[in-house]
Amino acid sequence: MMQNSNEQPGASAVRASQNESMEEAIMFAKKYLEDLLSFFGLNTDVYATTEDDEVIELDIPSTHLNGFLIGQHGDTMRALQYTISNALKNKNFSHTRVNVDVADYKKNRAERVVKNVEEWFRHVRDSGQAKELPPMNAADRRVVHKAAVDYGLNSESSGFGRDRHIVLKPAEGPEEKTDKKPAQEEKEAKSMEKPEEMPAKAEKKPKTKTKKATKKEK
Repeated sequence: MMQNSNEQPGASAVRASQNESMEEAIMFAKKYLEDLLSFFGLNTDVYATTEDDEVIELDIPSTHLNGFLIGQHGDTMRALQYTISNALKNKNFSHTRVNVDVADYKKNRAERVVKNVEEWFRHVRDSGQAKELPPMNAADRRVVHKAAVDYGLNSESSGFGRDRHIVLKPAEGPEEKTDKKPAQEEKEAKSMEKPEEMPAKAEKKPKTKTKKATKKEK
């Protein structure tokens, strides 16, 4: 009986750590953020959803506390994200990634970032050559990764710390096709070289003429 009693708490702990319900995680994060806002005297409804079943999106509508909730360069929003993410972990939710936006601050910034990199997208797509972008913060890199997919490009992060940046690459499909073209051209070039070897075989004709001449002399 002691073994069974010891196994039950362990089994319940495993089950608790496997709470993979995104819907429950969204509802918990929504209420948690609304409770935090009420602590600052702001009673508002937070719009909560997810776009990729990985990140919980929490949008706070525009209020008189926009500047306070955004913070300098978005520091307060990042602090809210960190706090809510830790709360989700403590409740054993498997979905703990959170993105908090205030008055579409991040949405508007994302649109500006995409406009700035659209020229680079077109350059990589048209030239078929990879391009390294300037260093960006994690939020801007996430925006560029998403936008690159819409342009049919591949992207990856490279570097460390402040030097971390994105490398844009053309899609794999076109690269494979362009690699095949030089190989085909080489085959055609080799086939064009074969007729040039024929005159070497024709040099045997003078030998046959000399043999006929020797018969007449006999």
